Amino acid sequence: MQTEATRNSKRPIRSYVIRSGRLTRSQRKALDDYWGLYVLEFQNELFQLDSAFEQDNKLIVEIGFGMGDSLLEMAGDNPQQNYLGIDVHKPGIGKILQGIADRDLRNIKLVCHDAREVLSVCLQDDSVQQVQIFFPDPWPKKRHHKRRLIQSEFVALLVNKLEVGGAIHLATDWQAYAEHMMVVLQSNSQLLNCEGEHCYWSNPVRPETKVENRGRELGHGVWDLLFAKRN
Repeated sequence: MQTEATRNSKRPIRSYVIRSGRLTRSQRKALDDYWGLYVLEFQNELFQLDSAFEQDNKLIVEIGFGMGDSLLEMAGDNPQQNYLGIDVHKPGIGKILQGIADRDLRNIKLVCHDAREVLSVCLQDDSVQQVQIFFPDPWPKKRHHKRRLIQSEFVALLVNKLEVGGAIHLATDWQAYAEHMMVVLQSNSQLLNCEGEHCYWSNPVRPETKVENRGRELGHGVWDLLFAKRN
């Protein structure tokens, strides 16, 4: 007989909590109007990206895009790239859907599902030019460190999806998490630190985010890491 404790022990550890934030009227309308146009449904099989996107561009995957402002900016500034945004929070998806429609962007698609499952099932190995994860939840309490997204097993999954020379770009405003990220990425033999061993990226190429600006106002530093898949 299964006890509640036994059932809980079999649940995967998630790096996120589904928030029950209320959708605004405009977010709900955007979900209704644009979901079918810009969201790829998770169906336990490979995405057909050649038909999902109009152009056969290199693919950049962003995990945890929040309200989507920086992802929209990147997609608008780089029409020669395709962007796949993965997140589970409906308010952010509603907001970015409206932004995609307003700007008539043709190079961005979204997935509302757990990133580990999307990467494991829906994307081919050696198919992604870059994975970017900006300001993931740092889970600062020691008992919650196991919930941090950046762990050796997850990074190995990311590496499998990267093409040779493809990159992982991480950013955080928590120094302890930055140090943890550095240890995890440096320990993967298939990755090369583009800035030099144990060095952070001092002049990262990416838009500033609201989370980043909020952290700076609180006196936090910001640490970016850029690692590439070896030949």
